[in-house]
Amino acid sequence: MLLRLDSESGVPFYQQVVQQVRRLVASGALAPGDRLPTVRELAAELVLNPNTVARAYQDLEREGVVETRRGQGTFACAPSSRLSRAEARQIVAALLDRALLEARHLGLSPAEVLDLLKERTEETHEQPIAS
Repeated sequence: MLLRLDSESGVPFYQQVVQQVRRLVASGALAPGDRLPTVRELAAELVLNPNTVARAYQDLEREGVVETRRGQGTFACAPSSRLSRAEARQIVAALLDRALLEARHLGLSPAEVLDLLKERTEETHEQPIAS
């Protein structure tokens, strides 16, 4: 499972894991019944304390995003519904925050970033969305 943590975002690592797994399940990239890595496996992959991953998995289980089956592992659940508008905005805001930080590191001005966003918006809205 490919997750990327951003140590400069200010968002705790367990929350980043929760957000990204939630997004993978909602998008269908993790299908219902797909097995997630064990706590130890994911902790090793992300170089995190296993307690951090365990906390993320517990939050995801409480939300109904995953289920833990004793002795079998943790599995993705069927999304109960589409993301709410507020949840979708929160996810996109986090993605934009990371992109803006990267743009700043690359030396792009706010005007250049805004122009690029407009260009990309026009281009992607002309393409059909795969379902």
